[in-house]
Amino acid sequence: MVAAEAPAKAAAATEVAKPSFTEQLVASTTAALDHILSLDPREAAINAGLSAFVVVAAYGLLWLVRRLSDYWLARVSVGGAETETARTQQAARLTWGLLRLAVAVGVLVAVLGIWGIDARAWLSGEAGGRLVRLALVIIIATALVEVSGFIIKRLISGFARRSTDPRRAAQLRTLGPILTGCAQTVLVVVGGLTILTEVGLKVGPILASAGVLGIAVGFGAQTLVKDFLTGLFLIAEDVVSVGDNVQIADSSGVVEAMTLRTIRLRDANATLHIFPYSEAQVIHNRTKVFSAYLAEIPISYDTDLDRALAVIQKVGDGLRTDPAFKKMITKPFEMLGVDRLSDNAVHLKARFTTEPRAQWDVGREFNRRLKNAFDAEGILTPVKTTPVQAQPLEERPAPTPSESASRS
Repeated sequence: MVAAEAPAKAAAATEVAKPSFTEQLVASTTAALDHILSLDPREAAINAGLSAFVVVAAYGLLWLVRRLSDYWLARVSVGGAETETARTQQAARLTWGLLRLAVAVGVLVAVLGIWGIDARAWLSGEAGGRLVRLALVIIIATALVEVSGFIIKRLISGFARRSTDPRRAAQLRTLGPILTGCAQTVLVVVGGLTILTEVGLKVGPILASAGVLGIAVGFGAQTLVKDFLTGLFLIAEDVVSVGDNVQIADSSGVVEAMTLRTIRLRDANATLHIFPYSEAQVIHNRTKVFSAYLAEIPISYDTDLDRALAVIQKVGDGLRTDPAFKKMITKPFEMLGVDRLSDNAVHLKARFTTEPRAQWDVGREFNRRLKNAFDAEGILTPVKTTPVQAQPLEERPAPTPSESASRS
């Protein structure tokens, strides 16, 4: 029994005595610095000159490659589609980043070799191998983050283009940035945990601490959690999508973007309004499925009411048969009739049912044609008047002779 326990104790002692990755890295760096400091000045000067030459040569090579790539991109971008040009530029940026990384690693290995340090032998050791794995994890995680965003955008844009329902296409474009953000966040977290594992830290206690910290942050940041959950329900229930024209509180505009926490509106004068989802409790969506233009038309009491209704109906029917507006108007023109009577006008109402976001174009053209038709038919619209009552002059006593003399 004692003989069986001896190897286990020896293995445990060896494991305890084994230096950590950080200690190995510090020891290797210290040994390299001691070697460099032990060189005589003449040899150090020659090595410094050679190192500077390698760095300058690498920089010149990168500059030449960059100029050639910019020239090639300019040739490719001429006459190409905007989306294809953007994809080409994104691929070129990724390739350029990998090339610079490879050149930097090559320059580092060459410079260390000039100074008498065998980088390949060190990299083949335990500390070097762990450092190489750490670098590979960072590179792979970065590449996965970029590739996942690219793939999700391509898939979402492809599904949106092939969709025959414009509403479904808008919903897909809304989901795209949110799915991209979630996927990239997961990849970053997994990559970070892998990096901590390679460094030598135990992930289990970190995850347990993160869980407790997450509960504490959840209680302290309830508004953020509420924003996130409200945004998910808004998108899942298709309440609003990118491209809709909505009103939130006192602000109106087109939904420009929907993130994990906020909804952003751009109004007619290009002002960007940003609302957290928790503040967007009531959303007035003017462009979901279909839209409508409701016209309120005041006419004078002196006008023949039946003739005015006939003129409005004629103008509405004529607009619906116009080829330029026929596709925008989805239902027959509705003459709703007399809506109310005010002090100086009879208010009539009519309505167009249109495609989403087409109600304003239809309404502007209807108002223009209706004004011309009213002028041609002699139909009067009310003119607002303000009654003015003349006040009598106050009787003033006649001036005395002394007052008259003083005035003269």
